[in-house]
Amino acid sequence: MNEIKVLHIDAFSEIANKGNPAGIVLNADHLNEHQMQRIAKLAGFNETAFILKSDNSDVRIRYFTPGHEIDLCGHATIASIYALRTNKQITQDSITIETNVGHLPIRVYEEGKQLSIFMQQKPAQFLPFKSPISKLAESIGLTKHEIDLQYPIVYGNTGVWTLLIPIKKLESFQKMKPNNQFLPKVLNEMPKSSVHPFCLETYDELADMHGRHFSSSYSGTTEDAVTGTASGVMGAYFAKYINNERDSNKLSILVEQGQEIDRDGRVSVQVDQTSEGYEVGIYGTAVFVKDFKVSI
Repeated sequence: MNEIKVLHIDAFSEIANKGNPAGIVLNADHLNEHQMQRIAKLAGFNETAFILKSDNSDVRIRYFTPGHEIDLCGHATIASIYALRTNKQITQDSITIETNVGHLPIRVYEEGKQLSIFMQQKPAQFLPFKSPISKLAESIGLTKHEIDLQYPIVYGNTGVWTLLIPIKKLESFQKMKPNNQFLPKVLNEMPKSSVHPFCLETYDELADMHGRHFSSSYSGTTEDAVTGTASGVMGAYFAKYINNERDSNKLSILVEQGQEIDRDGRVSVQVDQTSEGYEVGIYGTAVFVKDFKVSI
């Protein structure tokens, strides 16, 4: 058996055991895809990231849930860059990462002992949701009347697809109970999509949006505590469908998530509107929690 060291790093928080936990495996070139999947399942995080050499970027990152590989993960990217920087495997402030969705620019800002990491995502895409709204509400433990239908329900993507569901009141988030196995029967257009309800009421008066994130039924997990890619596309959604008062060409918003499951975290989202659509980037912090070994 081989023992593989996994770093547990919490992203989108400076406090251990808040934000969103990720597993990070450095120097993973000796592992094959089957082994990566096995490690991700044993580690048990929503996502485990594997750091590899790249021929045309500074590093390559592959992301695995306990159930399958995904193309991009925001919080595991922030955690990966934090691990690389604090382990002195990268020293420059600007790098490019290779992912399954392409090459993405990263920038590291260092203030004292705290790192703030900027991650560029793919330009936002949106597709309509056409399935029964009542069934969708039921799948997350709500009624149709709790969904805010003045805004559209849409699939959004800045690297991975998630269904964005506007909710009227913050109080609805406390009673949400996802039926992940039922979701593919509701998400007829995109059965493997995750689900991301959000609202404009927040716990933190400094935050602009609140969200929860329920995993695809194929991922082997139920809920993601604080999501980077979903927060990014939620920012683009805000710019496209909600923003009436702010400068439409450049938007900065603060997203809160994780309060309902005691994993309070924050994601800063930057949205630039161009002639081709919405360019999205996120800022986040991270903190090392511990390391451990899994045997494969």
